[in-house]
Amino acid sequence: MSSALQQVLSGLEQLTMEEQITVIDRATAHLEGKLKADNPIWKAYQESKRKREEVYRRLANS
Repeated sequence: MSSALQQVLSGLEQLTMEEQITVIDRATAHLEGKLKADNPIWKAYQESKRKREEVYRRLANS
């Protein structure tokens, strides 16, 4: 095990259970976001969403 990982785990042990869950939730969300960002389908969706932002806004306001 790397020393950096050991430091992180040691730091986690100092937190309360609730704080540990928060850290894990945030790390998981970050990783999921990173995986989505690397996915070409997700990138195409985001591009489409940006291009059609005005259309979506008008639909929402109607």
